[in-house]
Amino acid sequence: MNKTKKVQEKNTKKKSKKKIIIILLIVVAILVVGFLVYKFVFKKTNTSDSIFTENTLNTIDNYGITLSDKDTELYKEEYEKLKSNLESNNIDYDAYAESIAKLFIIDLYTIDNKLNKYDVGGVEFVYPNNLDNYKLNVEDTLYKYVENNGDNKRTQDLPEVKSITVKSVKNTQYEIKSENQKYDAYDFRLSWDYTEKNDYDNEGEVIVINKDNKMYVVEKN
Repeated sequence: MNKTKKVQEKNTKKKSKKKIIIILLIVVAILVVGFLVYKFVFKKTNTSDSIFTENTLNTIDNYGITLSDKDTELYKEEYEKLKSNLESNNIDYDAYAESIAKLFIIDLYTIDNKLNKYDVGGVEFVYPNNLDNYKLNVEDTLYKYVENNGDNKRTQDLPEVKSITVKSVKNTQYEIKSENQKYDAYDFRLSWDYTEKNDYDNEGEVIVINKDNKMYVVEKN
């Protein structure tokens, strides 16, 4: 009986050791898989994001217009004109509307500094009620084939606006039918050039409205 009991105890100990080994192997496997997922998925994603962290350099208070470190020199120049105007004691609203039209085009058609097709330019200048439709339209047309640059290795040739000119401007009225409201507006005809030749638009019409002494882009043709 004693011999049988010892054999049983020995077998029980062997089984316990096997269970411990199996548990340890499972734990090790989970740790290895977790490490690989972190290294090749989460860490890669975080690294990509950190490459394109957008830092705000300046903000025009009460207007929701910002300057970031990814903006071009042309954009910065026009931004400084707008900021100086809006922070003055006597705002020139004609110049304000012109700056909005120019900044909108510069940001929209400077695509080289955008992360992907969803990083739509010009959104700070669009009338808020039109913003969702505007973004969807740009994503499906102008930005449709913009490649993701999350790894900072994009080789795609994308445009950068280097200069912009107002060809003509006229004062008009613009009706927003959903609001059953007409606003004082500016109808700008603009032309622009790029740092390199391409097939993108180089002229167009931008309509800017004045709502409560703030300017918004409501239409681009």
